[in-house]
Amino acid sequence: MVTSIRAFISRNIYSHLLLRISIVYLMFSLCRILFYLFNISYFPGVTCGEFFEILIGGLKFDTTAILYINLLYIVAMLLPFPFRHNKVYQRIFTIIFIVFNSVGIFANIADIPYYAFTLKRTTSIVFTQFAHEKNLGNLFLAFVVDYWYATLMFLVLVALFIWLTLKTGLHERKVKNTWVYISTGVVVFVLLGWLIWGGLRGGFRHSTRPITLSNAGEYVSEPSHTAIVLNTPFAIMRTLGKNALPRLNYFDDKMLAKTFNPEHQLNTTAPFARKNVVIFILESYSREFVASLNKGTKIKNYTGYTPFLDSLIGQSLTYKRAFANGKKSIEALPSVLASIPGMEVPYVLSHYSTNNINSLFSLLKTEGYQTGFFHGAPNGSMGFDAFVKMAGVDKYYGKDEYANDADFDGMWGIWDEPFFQFYARTLGAMHEPFCTALFSVSSHHPFAIPPGYEGKLKKGPQPIHQCVSYTDNALRQFFKTASQMPWFKNTVFVITADHATFPCFDECKNNADYFAIPLVIYTPDGSLKGFDSTTVAQQIDIMPTILSYLSFDKPYLAFGKNLLEKPKPNFAINYLNDNYQVFADSMMMETNGKMATRVFNYISDRELQRPLKDSIPELFHFTRAFIQQYNNRMIDNRLVMKIK
Repeated sequence: MVTSIRAFISRNIYSHLLLRISIVYLMFSLCRILFYLFNISYFPGVTCGEFFEILIGGLKFDTTAILYINLLYIVAMLLPFPFRHNKVYQRIFTIIFIVFNSVGIFANIADIPYYAFTLKRTTSIVFTQFAHEKNLGNLFLAFVVDYWYATLMFLVLVALFIWLTLKTGLHERKVKNTWVYISTGVVVFVLLGWLIWGGLRGGFRHSTRPITLSNAGEYVSEPSHTAIVLNTPFAIMRTLGKNALPRLNYFDDKMLAKTFNPEHQLNTTAPFARKNVVIFILESYSREFVASLNKGTKIKNYTGYTPFLDSLIGQSLTYKRAFANGKKSIEALPSVLASIPGMEVPYVLSHYSTNNINSLFSLLKTEGYQTGFFHGAPNGSMGFDAFVKMAGVDKYYGKDEYANDADFDGMWGIWDEPFFQFYARTLGAMHEPFCTALFSVSSHHPFAIPPGYEGKLKKGPQPIHQCVSYTDNALRQFFKTASQMPWFKNTVFVITADHATFPCFDECKNNADYFAIPLVIYTPDGSLKGFDSTTVAQQIDIMPTILSYLSFDKPYLAFGKNLLEKPKPNFAINYLNDNYQVFADSMMMETNGKMATRVFNYISDRELQRPLKDSIPELFHFTRAFIQQYNNRMIDNRLVMKIK
């Protein structure tokens, strides 16, 4: 029996390929175990159960790395032609298989001693760091000698790998019927090609972005533990082409802290207010859609699509000049929940996405809050579950937790109205105080609405307008349900957008309005009210503003400002077309960090057609300090302040 199995494997190219790829999985898992054991002091508190979960989760990242490393070899074995059994052909690609995977093993093993210097997996930034090193050969030799135990591990693992690989050689076979052989091979090639595509991306759903470093947060309770989940080839591959931030030295430490300091600690004697926090992040909700935010507009035939939000604005603290800090959904969560803006590269796609961070979730948990994040899309969509877990959320509620596919829109997730009701009911079952956030899904391409709503919602020139009206009605129904619940009156609500979307009116087709969104803070007790038409607000201001409202007096780090303090400078920042855009009062400055390129009065010159001759030295000075703080803290992993 054993002999026949061996004979089958030695002649069947698909079982041969599967066995060899399985050997690579074994090598990567051994590297992960060794990485953990030799760096165990950096990962306190990892239980056996958690480590087992990490090992299982790591296979997802191993799959992507292994498929990339072996793509040439896999294609060579799957080509549906008889020559793939040829001895010379097999020897050539066996050598390629051994060499490519030995490089992968080397990268994993090299990170065992190197981790102590960086406290994260090595990314493609390593090529930039050593690109101009003239003494690279001597440095490499010193590394090999000084960390002899890593060298020894590498040699042992490669020897084991080569031995196992050679034990799984493929014997030549004669093809009896070439037509049947090729046609069968084509079918298998297409089927396995589809599986490989899913493995390279990390999933098959259209709503799932290709997995990146931040997705490792799904399998750990501490951000630092993501280094165990990941493997080094994956970390390098996923950051290739992603710009590493340069370290900046525009200011010395004293002047830097004086010009812009992201370290916050509220000076207050007021007792901490144990109010619930509920945040709505509405998909693609541009300021343009909200009539209350466009009063006095000179846009011909202007109309809004959010009657409920307009009515709520009349009872809320609202910022007319509010901006998103990014243009993508994946930039919204770090901005809104952790006060980390999207800059050159979205935080969750950057080299620094496994940094330790604080967030509304993690900070309020120190005060006994229960935390939750709600997103009606299939679990894993956009990598949101991974990010919010790293941000300290207790539980993620997605399509799986909703558990009723009858309300699935067939594309992105559960329709907003039933999911918003699920949100209200779930909040009613949570212990107070709680801090939660919901990310809506329905105002998204292909801009569909549920059956039965045709003719009941306001339409506009763009298909999204009807969807905006639908989500606005879903919001109305949520507040109708929530207002009957005991937790409602002890809650502060924040309503904002993930980003603006394509404008309908020509007057809104400019670099300022491309980021313009609503920012509304509603308290049922009326403690926060007013229509602020002068303060410049942004997504990263939400966290420090809510913490200030609650009288949270512990230290934390946030790149945003407390809007309740009448902040100076009165600023917002985002990034577009290789330039930072900085808003201050009525001015918008574009800068590449080296010089101010253009300045506009974006209030009087809404279409940004009349650049001003004079720059704003104070704003440029402040912007450079902001960028220096952001870059250097990202590089050094200094995004958390210790809470005593």
